[in-house]
Amino acid sequence: MQSISTFNPEGRYIVIPIFVSTKHGRRRQFKAILDTGAPRTEFSDESLHFAGFVTKQEENVKIREGLQTQKYSDIVLPNVEICSRTISDLNVYVSRFEKSWGIDALIGLDFFRRFRVTIDYQNGQIITEPYNI
Repeated sequence: MQSISTFNPEGRYIVIPIFVSTKHGRRRQFKAILDTGAPRTEFSDESLHFAGFVTKQEENVKIREGLQTQKYSDIVLPNVEICSRTISDLNVYVSRFEKSWGIDALIGLDFFRRFRVTIDYQNGQIITEPYNI
């Protein structure tokens, strides 16, 4: 079955809300961008700390010159909802994000590989559907 999510086609990036269920069953919303150049989804350490998955942010992590994120660990999130699709046990990178960037996560190819994804830029829609196997 198709699912349609919307985004602002006038924006610099495709920004969408995503949801993570915490260990205590609370649903947290985060702001993410689609990144077809990222092999895996990554979350900022700040957002993972907020959701209770990271108890302490690494203070000595520095973002390398020219980058806006710096991966330094990984974690398995029990439930992540992206474009109305729930993914269980998603292994994501823990990253330091440049604060001025203003996002919480990058949605990588690990999401795109699971679904047929159509981006209708003119209408500001992301259409996802499962593959027929």
